[in-house]
Amino acid sequence: MMHFDKSIQMIENLEINNCKTKKLYLVDALGYVLAEDIIADHNSPEFPTSAMDGYAINYDDMAIGRLKLASINPAGSALKEDVIGGTCIKTFTGSLMPHGADTLIPIENVEVEGDEIIIKEEVPQGFSVREVGENYAKGKLLISKGTKIDFPQIGVMASLNIANVLVYEKPTVAILSTGSELLELGVEQTNDAQIRSSNNYILEAIVKKYDGTPMQLGCIKDDKASITTAISDALEKSDIVVTTGGVSVGDFDFVKDVIRELGCDVVFKGVRIKPGQHIMVAKKEDKFIIGLPGFAYSSTVTALLYLIPLIEKFQQGKSALHTVKAKLKEPFVKRAKKAEYTACNITLFQGEYYVDFEGKKVGSSAILTNMLGNVALLVTSEDDTSKEIGDKVSVLLFG
Repeated sequence: MMHFDKSIQMIENLEINNCKTKKLYLVDALGYVLAEDIIADHNSPEFPTSAMDGYAINYDDMAIGRLKLASINPAGSALKEDVIGGTCIKTFTGSLMPHGADTLIPIENVEVEGDEIIIKEEVPQGFSVREVGENYAKGKLLISKGTKIDFPQIGVMASLNIANVLVYEKPTVAILSTGSELLELGVEQTNDAQIRSSNNYILEAIVKKYDGTPMQLGCIKDDKASITTAISDALEKSDIVVTTGGVSVGDFDFVKDVIRELGCDVVFKGVRIKPGQHIMVAKKEDKFIIGLPGFAYSSTVTALLYLIPLIEKFQQGKSALHTVKAKLKEPFVKRAKKAEYTACNITLFQGEYYVDFEGKKVGSSAILTNMLGNVALLVTSEDDTSKEIGDKVSVLLFG
């Protein structure tokens, strides 16, 4: 069994030589990763602009106290008149500042009397005037390649008149579960040994949540020929194939053998981790196969640790998962000399994270209900020991 840290380093070192890209209409690019740098091709604003409704004046004229209203300058209108000594121009939010004006005095600071304004409250020079390039300057890198596109990025790109944007394609992830005991949703149970499949559905949800495109292939019986055909076909149609079951050492664990027989290069097989020690990762050109354990909790945890980084790798993206420090509210018993990922409840109180295990069952790696609630994973290395109340621990959040 390989050291857990080494397995993660090997995943990080994997290279993809051809990350696929495509152009998408701007709003359709939400949730995708940017495949190009976004650089400003103009200043924003291009000219001094009003930030409020008010009156454009020359600051030196404020001392006069009473100014003649020369004209009105609505937003979107071309400038027609200049501000000259002793006059002002009524100007609205977003309007260009008239030539000769360097300050905007708000409507609420004046009293209108006929065709004049009386200044009741003065403002500093330059007040409420947006300078050239206040938002961004021409030539500035605004959004870096590799950024996940969210609503702020869409807004900035719209201001740059970018209608279509280059993004990385989300990798297609083929999902199949092996096991003659598994029943798909809606299929009637005919004997007590059959169990309802959950792995393929939770994996589909994980792939969707963490920016892959799932291809649900359902359940396959423990038959080597069927498994070989299914995995071979999945490799043709997808970027990543993820399987559950069939990677341990039982008589009917065929997946590990099929992966090798299909000509895939095994990156690693077997890691000192609890749960999921029989995890297998293989590569064929720019495609990957991840063989996850069959137990639901094991397959879920190992998918978070190994599948998500590969999905991100196809998009040159950054991990949605991150680790924080938290304080134990009850003792933690270290049960294995392995890297261990233990379901826990996490709360945030006065800026500090706290962890407890209320309602979390101790047992096999099949207890998927341990993932319910405000859950995170307490992380311990194979060299860690049991912890006491108040100890600081590392906790993996799901983003």
